[in-house]
Amino acid sequence: MKKIETQIYQYLKERGWDNLAPANIAKSISIEAAELLEIFQWTNNSLEETKKDTQKMAEIKKELADVLIYAFDMAVLLEIDTQKIIEEKLEQVKKKYPAVLMRKNAKAQSGSGASSEYLKIKNDYRRKGKS
Repeated sequence: MKKIETQIYQYLKERGWDNLAPANIAKSISIEAAELLEIFQWTNNSLEETKKDTQKMAEIKKELADVLIYAFDMAVLLEIDTQKIIEEKLEQVKKKYPAVLMRKNAKAQSGSGASSEYLKIKNDYRRKGKS
């Protein structure tokens, strides 16, 4: 992660973009995420179908890279340790989305987490102010 962060900072500095406003970067992340989403507009292909579609995969890679670069731009300029925040968030979501409960929904391909047991966990997390 540090290697990517260093490359991103150098890229920004070389272009004089090392003082961009965080709000503008957030807007760019959202715009690029919308372009990624547009690739899937009016389709609902499975994971395997998507992976086999070479044209779609090329488009996904391009737009996903844009989203990731802007996200790293923000992290680097705000001096946020990306590895640390990702690891911390993963620990939170492991508790919020218990594997045993989520696996049941994945088998049914609902992914909704709508079981009453899960909804109790979700509501407890929201009350505690965790995301």
